[in-house]
Amino acid sequence: MIDGMAVGEVRPGYELWRPNREKSGSVTTKFVIVLLLLATAVLAAVITICGWSLLKGGGSMGTVCAIYVILYAFFAFLVARWSRGILPVAAALSMILVIFCAVGADSWFAREKAGFDEALLSSSLIGLLVVILGLLQIVLIAFALYGFNQEWHVEEERPIGSGEDYGAGAAPGDGAPQPA
Repeated sequence: MIDGMAVGEVRPGYELWRPNREKSGSVTTKFVIVLLLLATAVLAAVITICGWSLLKGGGSMGTVCAIYVILYAFFAFLVARWSRGILPVAAALSMILVIFCAVGADSWFAREKAGFDEALLSSSLIGLLVVILGLLQIVLIAFALYGFNQEWHVEEERPIGSGEDYGAGAAPGDGAPQPA
């Protein structure tokens, strides 16, 4: 650290550059994580809305499910803005959701007998959606932890206007094309 400069402050004539965010692997991982988080939010919303009247605990369990939907949509927004710090939180909540799905899926399939109230969708379809949600969480956990290890937060200083000198697609020193 240069004496007299605050953390996050850039020297005159320089700009901050985040090289790991420009890598195609990081961009793809971020896209997949956002897609998984949004798919989780949508799937949890469908399960909550369709099974609201039958959820154990009534409205309180439905409220917990609705909070999960809102959190996962918010996490998707944060990850889309390259917020790496939310990834372990999303992985931890996904682990809890996997446990909920593993415990609760069987009860939806057990409701397919005569004498049980029916939800907006058939109980077996909601049970299938719960199983899919659980499997989706396992994939989300793996991608979130992989994305966390990609070091999205690393910053470097570089002279302003020298962005073309760095990274993929940079022209060689003499400007001549290189053989493939």
